[in-house]
Amino acid sequence: MSETILSLKNVAIYQRESLILSQVNVSIEKGEFVYLIGKTGTGKSSFMKTLYGDIPLKDGQGEIVGVNLKTLKDKQIPELRRKLGVVFQDFKLLNDRNVKENLLFVLKATGWKDKSKIEKKIDEVLRKVGMQTKHFKFPYQLSGGEQQRVAIARALLNDPELILADEPTGNLDPQTSVEVMEVLQDINKNGNTILMATHDYALLLKFPSKTLKCDGQKVFEVVQKNAKTEI
Repeated sequence: MSETILSLKNVAIYQRESLILSQVNVSIEKGEFVYLIGKTGTGKSSFMKTLYGDIPLKDGQGEIVGVNLKTLKDKQIPELRRKLGVVFQDFKLLNDRNVKENLLFVLKATGWKDKSKIEKKIDEVLRKVGMQTKHFKFPYQLSGGEQQRVAIARALLNDPELILADEPTGNLDPQTSVEVMEVLQDINKNGNTILMATHDYALLLKFPSKTLKCDGQKVFEVVQKNAKTEI
């Protein structure tokens, strides 16, 4: 039986007083790789922010990784984010720390104490993204693609039930975008559920998968076999 990781029913999403998206009905099952597409300003970021607790859910029903978004309190947001891995377009790495220290910072902040387990976890996530030999480098010594790999590794630290990738290839050239995408595909094949917002349609054609589209204040599934025409 499949397990639902994300369920939104009749959801309306607001930025302050402005209605961004309405009548949103979305379901994502464990193990799926789902794209979220749409032109700039159609609500992709607002959709993602609602999922990780940055925008409160006022209308409709929403549950993500077993957490009720409607009743989510501010103090519960860190716990929600531990169950999610969030990957941002601009990496959000700490420039005054090397790769290993960036990952260590997150583990300590989320309650890890056992030194040997910490070492093992850092090594494991860096290996998954092909960055195990670069752990001593600082973010400014890495290329954009390498920084994004580290950001993906960071998102994997607490074994998230769902990875939210918000335009993860937005700042990368086409070749590097494909390399980062291959990393995400591998992670998905290993069982991680991924929701990725993107406007890089070349990636959708190269790596077809279930696709949701934001348009006209709605979110709907796009039939991939007509991806070229539908998108």
